[in-house]
Amino acid sequence: MPVPWEALIPFALVTTMFGAAGTLLNTSKRLQNQGKPVRYNVDAWDDMMMDRDQRLTGHKRGQSTNPIAPEEFETNSAWYTERAS
Repeated sequence: MPVPWEALIPFALVTTMFGAAGTLLNTSKRLQNQGKPVRYNVDAWDDMMMDRDQRLTGHKRGQSTNPIAPEEFETNSAWYTERAS
């Protein structure tokens, strides 16, 4: 049974488009995470640490090597204060 050669062109195009779409999606996600892989199964502790990193560096995936926190870190807490009456 002969192979229909004209069917190989659409097959190659579809395969190439799936590969290109997957590669672009992976590249986009990595660029949004500063070149680091995407995080999966994020629990409450990881979420809290990402919020802390957001406040320290300005990006959820950023980390600082400075042992002393900047001055504005004291006042940009995620916890809301209660007004004392």
